[in-house]
Amino acid sequence: MEIRNQTEFLLLGLTDDPTLQPLIFSLFLSMYLVTILGNLLIILAVSSDPHLHTPMYFFLCSLSLNDICFITSTTPKMLLNIQTQDQSITYTGCLSQVCFVIIFAVLENFLLAVMAYDRYVAICHPLSYTTIMNLCLCILLVLTSLSISTVDALFDTLMILRLSFCTVLEIPNFFCELPQIIKLACSDTLIDNILIYVETCIFAGLPLSGIIFSYIHIVSSILRIPSSEGKHKAFSTCGSHLSVVSLFYGTAFGVYINSAVTDSPGKTAVASVMYTVVPPMLNPFIYSLRNRDMKEAVRKLISRIASLL
Repeated sequence: MEIRNQTEFLLLGLTDDPTLQPLIFSLFLSMYLVTILGNLLIILAVSSDPHLHTPMYFFLCSLSLNDICFITSTTPKMLLNIQTQDQSITYTGCLSQVCFVIIFAVLENFLLAVMAYDRYVAICHPLSYTTIMNLCLCILLVLTSLSISTVDALFDTLMILRLSFCTVLEIPNFFCELPQIIKLACSDTLIDNILIYVETCIFAGLPLSGIIFSYIHIVSSILRIPSSEGKHKAFSTCGSHLSVVSLFYGTAFGVYINSAVTDSPGKTAVASVMYTVVPPMLNPFIYSLRNRDMKEAVRKLISRIASLL
């Protein structure tokens, strides 16, 4: 039997073992709180330090805000389901979750590409940096990235609306993931799957290509710097960003490979954790530990907060 606009889906989560549910709840609650606090700390530290009011840190704040939204679009619902022992999510709720996950995942891609462009201008065109990377351009780049991400998410949501679903609507994951939902459809999904691959190539491939292009020119410029101290200083400004890029694309690529070589729902769900939860949680640590200015700003902020308590 086929049904359209079914009232609810079932999120099967990471495991059906009830003895593991308290452990999973505690683990994900801790990861969620660490992510929120870490990224908020980055935003507050940058906002409170006038020396960090530069394009690089403006984009970093945008990335931190996006990471908060990204993990909030999936983890709270999972925690609620475990706490209430109710795996259901409404049809509207599932569509909304798909929409927000795509918005923030695609936006993450574009923000990382924009940050790479910022480093390219800073290192390859230092004399024109302040002129090129003015505040209007920075805001325009972020808003354009958000607009593209939103249009892509709305397109995918409309794509789901035209599908008919079977009576078994169990999603072997802890959130509504677009490929998993399409697998549940009874109607023909060939065009939908083709569109997903095309979108992935465009909205992940193009930003990644931009990042690679930027760093090819960055490395080329750094190698022409005569002093080893100058080379080290130039590389150090890119180290944190490269680490974040490697983490995000590495985990995303791992999820893609895992889904291609295994049919195990449990392994697919665990792999999804790697790109929806882990990068947003680790990004603040990468920037605060590898960046001297950021580390100092965080230290000052914590000292200021401690003095008020």
